[in-house]
Amino acid sequence: MGDVELQQAQQILDAQPFSRFLGARLTRWDTSGVTLELDVRPEFLQQHGFVHGGVQAYLADNALTFAGGQVLGGNVLTADVAVNYLRPAQGDTLITRATVQAQASAKAVTLVEIFARSDGEEYLCSVGTGTIAAIKHK
Repeated sequence: MGDVELQQAQQILDAQPFSRFLGARLTRWDTSGVTLELDVRPEFLQQHGFVHGGVQAYLADNALTFAGGQVLGGNVLTADVAVNYLRPAQGDTLITRATVQAQASAKAVTLVEIFARSDGEEYLCSVGTGTIAAIKHK
């Protein structure tokens, strides 16, 4: 994913059947980070009407990995991800913004924030961190 443009990055995301199924889309891909968005559907809600934590964990995982891939190259995997749920997520769209905080030769430490948007207003619902590792082929 090194020198990839937004359109190419979206094609990489679309190569993931699960991401296509959910309808995830990359809306920002630049040196300041990555933004991954997902329109909320009824199938994504839990019994109280909030977006399920698993959906947010998916967004965190993918956004962090795409951000790490910007600095490590295209062959990367998530080595670690942690999500802290701050407020229940409700709204029309989830907006996930990820950045790289530090990089070593084969790993990147990343941060993520997940916002819920409803009627044009956003609020922070989750934050997280992750370690992204370059895949070494033999």
